[in-house]
Amino acid sequence: MSIRLLLFSLLAIFISSCSAQTEKSRIILGAEQFESYLPLLKDKKVGLLVNHTSLVNSTHLLDTLLALNIDVQKVFAPEHGFRGNADAGELIKSDVDIKTGIPIVSMYGKSKKPSKETMAGLDAVVFDIQDVGVRFYTYVSSMHYMMEACAENNVQLIVLDRPNPNGDYFDGPVLQKKFQSFVGMHPIPVVHGLTVGELAKMINDEYWLKDSLKTSLTVIPMQHYSHDTFYSLPVKPSPNLPNDISIRLYPSLCFFEATTISVGRGTYMPFQVIGYPDSCMGDFTFTPVSIEGMSKYPSQQNQLCYGIDLRQEPLSHMFTLKYFVDFMNKCVPSDTLIDRVRWFNLLAGNDMLLKKIKDGWSEEQIKESWHDELNNYAILRQKYLLYP
Repeated sequence: MSIRLLLFSLLAIFISSCSAQTEKSRIILGAEQFESYLPLLKDKKVGLLVNHTSLVNSTHLLDTLLALNIDVQKVFAPEHGFRGNADAGELIKSDVDIKTGIPIVSMYGKSKKPSKETMAGLDAVVFDIQDVGVRFYTYVSSMHYMMEACAENNVQLIVLDRPNPNGDYFDGPVLQKKFQSFVGMHPIPVVHGLTVGELAKMINDEYWLKDSLKTSLTVIPMQHYSHDTFYSLPVKPSPNLPNDISIRLYPSLCFFEATTISVGRGTYMPFQVIGYPDSCMGDFTFTPVSIEGMSKYPSQQNQLCYGIDLRQEPLSHMFTLKYFVDFMNKCVPSDTLIDRVRWFNLLAGNDMLLKKIKDGWSEEQIKESWHDELNNYAILRQKYLLYP
């Protein structure tokens, strides 16, 4: 054998070995593990709580299950809709999927919980939506209401688990019960460090459903996933989280949504910039405009905003109050900036965080104030971890 042929053969073996190793270590999503959940759906009438992120490779779960002769009766759509292109807070109307003719039932319209009539005839519901691991991201709120509906109507719930792109840590104040709302339904921190499967188990086994109901729950866990695994989402989970850094910054910047400060909605860099129409706020400038499918009525629309650009922040970024505290201490009075106190408190899960910020507490002092509740949460979280 010539030296050239020998080298070529060794290279081919090396490439083949690397490819096999890559496949072996690739995260296998819950939705990809047909052998684990198709038997649960066979000869059943099935509902799906899904959206545009519910892909098996590049094919939507709805199309995949129909091709496998699963009797899908209806689709339930969360905030942003089945196709994921509705603005934040925009009501979703019930409809019919043009491609398949399957009815689409809104879970973000007049009602956020499926009615008894809507659940009638179903044997099982499959939840498969990409979450971002933040308490006020409402996909898990829709999951909660579906869990209640399933428990009340004797319907099995199957959660196909997906990675949490903020799942490598947990931080922030734990929600107080009196501040429970659709943007915070559970006594967990702002960043909770759980996958949707782990959170579903926690909700169920801690009896957090209404009247301490418990649903018949099956979680299809992932393979080759750990909470330290970096996972770049193949599809943006909602219109204004377009990339990895916006998802990492989202927990830190969402509190600005209760103010007149812009976080870049109405630009192509949402949750990556901060600004306000006053030059004392910073040197970086941008102008929010109405963008169909992203933000129709953004804060500070058509106003030149001055502030900071965070697009070069590292992907190791973790939850911080630094940006919020800094902007509240700049040249514009904080009472002018914070125009929705109740909304802020719902996002924070308490009414003390804003008071501490206004009273001049440092980030270190504020974080120390929720140290004990985070320690208690760490013990609770450990009970429900499916992954290292």
